[in-house]
Amino acid sequence: MLLEKIKTPGLSHLSYLIGSQGKAAVIDPRRDCEIYVERARAEGLEITHIFETHRNEDLITGSPVLAKMTGARVLHGPNPADEIVFADTAREGDVFEIGKLRISVLETPGHTDDHLAFVLHDDDFPEGPVGVFTGDALFVGDVGRTDFYPERAREVAGLLYDSLQKICGLGDQAIIYPAHGAGSVCGSGMANREFSTIGHERRNNPRLQIADREEFIEAKLAEHHYQPPYFRLMERLNVEGTSPAPRILRPKRLMLSDIREIDADHVVDVRDPLAYASGHLPGSICLPVGMISAFAGWFIREGETIALVGSAEDQLASAMTHLVRIGLDSIVGGYVGIVPAAAQGMKMASLPMIGTNEVQDRLERKRDDWTLLDVRDLDERRSGAIEGSDHIYVGELNSRFAELDRERAYSVMCASGMRASVAAGWLQSKGFGKLDIYLGSMGAWQHAS
Repeated sequence: MLLEKIKTPGLSHLSYLIGSQGKAAVIDPRRDCEIYVERARAEGLEITHIFETHRNEDLITGSPVLAKMTGARVLHGPNPADEIVFADTAREGDVFEIGKLRISVLETPGHTDDHLAFVLHDDDFPEGPVGVFTGDALFVGDVGRTDFYPERAREVAGLLYDSLQKICGLGDQAIIYPAHGAGSVCGSGMANREFSTIGHERRNNPRLQIADREEFIEAKLAEHHYQPPYFRLMERLNVEGTSPAPRILRPKRLMLSDIREIDADHVVDVRDPLAYASGHLPGSICLPVGMISAFAGWFIREGETIALVGSAEDQLASAMTHLVRIGLDSIVGGYVGIVPAAAQGMKMASLPMIGTNEVQDRLERKRDDWTLLDVRDLDERRSGAIEGSDHIYVGELNSRFAELDRERAYSVMCASGMRASVAAGWLQSKGFGKLDIYLGSMGAWQHAS
């Protein structure tokens, strides 16, 4: 028996390859899906089935592409928002054989209407299910979000409660294999590990501690989640199917002359925030490689062209990979070398950094031409905020920047300064000239108090 977890960094997406006696199946493949074929062939396995736990909102599925590569059958749940043109429908009670392994289907709506869990049975261990692929219904330390049907909020929260009871009924011995780990936008309380059992989750997962259905529903209704605009793009592409990822996940090399004349919709600087703040191309936005999956979809729309700027070729390649996985393929090229560009007379912009003493001084003086702008999420804000600060979540600045006064001075803060750099870079690209970043942000403030 083979069971291999394949993690997609940035998205914290977890997909799986399982196999037995020459046959294999993939659960929730990503768009750049050659990896599954390579791993299967290395083990002497043929991929015959592709199982989708649900229509993903945060990444493009690789199922239709992988099906064309392998001839495998794609299985998806009933009640999708629209016809999944590349998949057959699997329903509760269906059983699929993968060598000596069996996959049985549970319908587990709540996170989405079409959500399924796939229960793993091994004929060599008849005591009970070996594990269950829980998709976005049950995570390690958390459960799925239920905010995708706002007009049915109470109903779908109740459906998730019922689905979780069904999953827990598989037995404490069953290992859970979720579709996401910590850092995913699909849950806020996931543990920083990717292994667990139903028994452990039953005893330790805060949401599974709620035994009363109505109490569970109220807890889910009280949650706050953000929905980036690119979720709508993912939903559409995961119904229609999409093209394969580009064969070469490295952007075309841009020269300095190209950068001077570039006409891309977005120039995206993927270096670390301190490097960006010290000097960057005017009009460029700050999206460090490790933050692209979380924030690019807030600021870049489908079809908009992108030029990448980085400090190394591998950095540009990683950035392009992250962008392709969320459908932002229109990358015109990449440039390496901000320092050489500056040395050749290229005009540079910068963003000053300030510390806690300066923030305290400005607050005490009650400057009427200045705002401390907190760009953390609402849950962070509720857990502690600096008196006198204003709040707009970093992602929502994609449009809410229009509410702000370009003549006003802003110090941008978050928990450490990382998201503040993203926010400040976006505001600067929109014509805000009186900006600085609170270095250390809330962490520094709490340490000083």
